[in-house]
Amino acid sequence: MFKKVLIANRGEVAVRVIRACREIGIPTVAVYSDADADSLHVSLATEAYCIGPAESAKSYLNIPAIISTALISGADAIHPGYGFMSERADFADICTQHGLAFIGPTADSIRRMGDKAQARDTMKSKDIPITPGTDIITDIKAAKKMCRKIGYPVIVKATAGGGGKGMRIVEKEEDLEENIVFCKTEAQRFFGNPAVYIEKYLVNPRHIEVQILADKLGNVVYLGERDCSIQRRHQKLIEEAPSPAVNEKVREKLGKTAVRVAKAVKYEGVGTVEFLLDKNNDFYFMEMNTRLQVEHGITEMITNIDIVREQIRIAAGLPLSINQRDISIKGHAIECRINAEDPDRNFLPAAGTITGYIAPGGFGVRVDSHVYSGYKIPPYYDSMISKLMCWAPTREEARRRMYRALKEYVITGVKTTLPFYQDLIEDEVFTEGKFDTGFLEEYNKRRAARAQENS
Repeated sequence: MFKKVLIANRGEVAVRVIRACREIGIPTVAVYSDADADSLHVSLATEAYCIGPAESAKSYLNIPAIISTALISGADAIHPGYGFMSERADFADICTQHGLAFIGPTADSIRRMGDKAQARDTMKSKDIPITPGTDIITDIKAAKKMCRKIGYPVIVKATAGGGGKGMRIVEKEEDLEENIVFCKTEAQRFFGNPAVYIEKYLVNPRHIEVQILADKLGNVVYLGERDCSIQRRHQKLIEEAPSPAVNEKVREKLGKTAVRVAKAVKYEGVGTVEFLLDKNNDFYFMEMNTRLQVEHGITEMITNIDIVREQIRIAAGLPLSINQRDISIKGHAIECRINAEDPDRNFLPAAGTITGYIAPGGFGVRVDSHVYSGYKIPPYYDSMISKLMCWAPTREEARRRMYRALKEYVITGVKTTLPFYQDLIEDEVFTEGKFDTGFLEEYNKRRAARAQENS
């Protein structure tokens, strides 16, 4: 096992990893920017070091500062969390070059699955179902010809994309070239790689992801699926596990396919295979996230498996502590991402000081957070304050528990998405579990109509 782990991240995920390490008995090293000096992860870690000013490029993305801090502190492993360095193959390589274990997959796996066009090619070669589409676009005329063949709408995607960047839905051919240029430009700006490809756009499918664990001995297991269909601009808002749209037969098929995906790239560590599920229960590989997911907690709640602990064990060369026969799904869990945003101003980020903070509690309620009363939310990073997760024996009980927890949650001093979720969780379509990726647009229409009726 590791002697000391440096967490190359901030916020709630840094807190989550520190807690897992403490339970195993591993000392931790926190790194922080000037803006995060008062963050909870700094006080919880065994030791902490400032690595730069507020800007991410000069702190949390500053590889020399992170590596030198690890070496100076005596750490022998680095946990990247999610975001920042978590899917940087070059960072994984640099860790290895300096004798530091990277708590994540190999650099080769990150590269193979991070390049979405290459990932599609790999899946195609292994007979994993994928949506029809193009290779990397080098010829506009050829791209137009393929789009006519597969039919509109299509979606242009950056091969190195993520978080909704470098993506555009195209409804008709005359808009194709303009959107390709836009996606290339955005991809270059955010990822340093302008390459894009096109695939058939499935109108309002379900967004389903399967959690996998894979050790260095070739053992791979799946931990059921999560439904991440409720999104805003390709950013997830609510996740639940298991999916209300997936039956046992489809669940097993999804899980076994996810295992095949992992084995196709000799994957090691924690990962998530994402699929699109259509109305006929046919599913298609979309991408693989080669890191810990924000929403991993709800899978932990329905399986009673500590995913972060397993991730650390795998990186240390230990075999999985479970096999597929050990894994069973019990109950239902829902997660709401609570952000410092103003829902009435198109979810504009709302930095500022939290003047009051009371988290909900009770049986089946979990809050992963790094904030507290008096905490100043910096404007430089993601606006997520916490992840509110609720478990219960049935979906309806979990939904009602979530509503209760949302009503109990008190955050003052900044605008948050709490009121938005309090309304959404009571929506009739959500209650019935019959939503898809087009849910939010329709929900906003229903909400506007109700407001007009009451005016």
